[in-house]
Amino acid sequence: MPRPLSARIAGLDWEGIQAALDEQGYARIPKLLTPEECSEMMNTYTEEERFRRTIDMARYRFGVGEYKYYQAPLPEWLQQLREGFYPHLAQTANRWLSQLGGEERYPASLSEFLDLCHAQGQERSTPLILKYEAGGYNCLHQDLYGDEFFPFQVVFGLNKKEVDYDGGEFLLVEQRPRAQSRGHVITLEQGAGLIFPTNHRPVQGTRGYYRTTLRHGVSTITSGTRYSLGVIFHDAK
Repeated sequence: MPRPLSARIAGLDWEGIQAALDEQGYARIPKLLTPEECSEMMNTYTEEERFRRTIDMARYRFGVGEYKYYQAPLPEWLQQLREGFYPHLAQTANRWLSQLGGEERYPASLSEFLDLCHAQGQERSTPLILKYEAGGYNCLHQDLYGDEFFPFQVVFGLNKKEVDYDGGEFLLVEQRPRAQSRGHVITLEQGAGLIFPTNHRPVQGTRGYYRTTLRHGVSTITSGTRYSLGVIFHDAK
């Protein structure tokens, strides 16, 4: 039997993850979810009672594909992911704020942070599952949903690249002040994940830290069907 998700998250190399976030702005997570867990998550896609809203991406010109926001209360495995990652990432979030001249403001627990969201009228759950068929893609964007947002989010690949689908790489583009954008193309294995900034990150310059803006998306799926899970920590208006 695999260890509980909370124990697996706690056992990650958080020193290495924190260093990767500081150095490059994102961090890979080795295979955290089992194939059976990935299948369970994908199987929820047809269980409409689990979701509060379905988005047809083409309708809003977000891309081509579909995603669904889970309804609260979240499935237990999703709640464990959200609660397990948050405290570690809150440490980095506060460190980044300090580097940019701000005061630490992210509390130690997810429940305390969600209280801040709810005080701003942001009470709708945001974790989501995404589905792309051949020809689908996701335009570069940010998932902010309101004035109160958490600086990090996590995405997991749920099925197998080059088996279930081709194409569909994760895209992360960083806009540096007075310079051309820098892009990262990242492949997600089944059960593996990626931590990346929701909005911006600090970068060390010759005169201290400066802020760069990031957007993310998905390249075109050339064949098959791609599923992924997005773990967003702030709630939405």
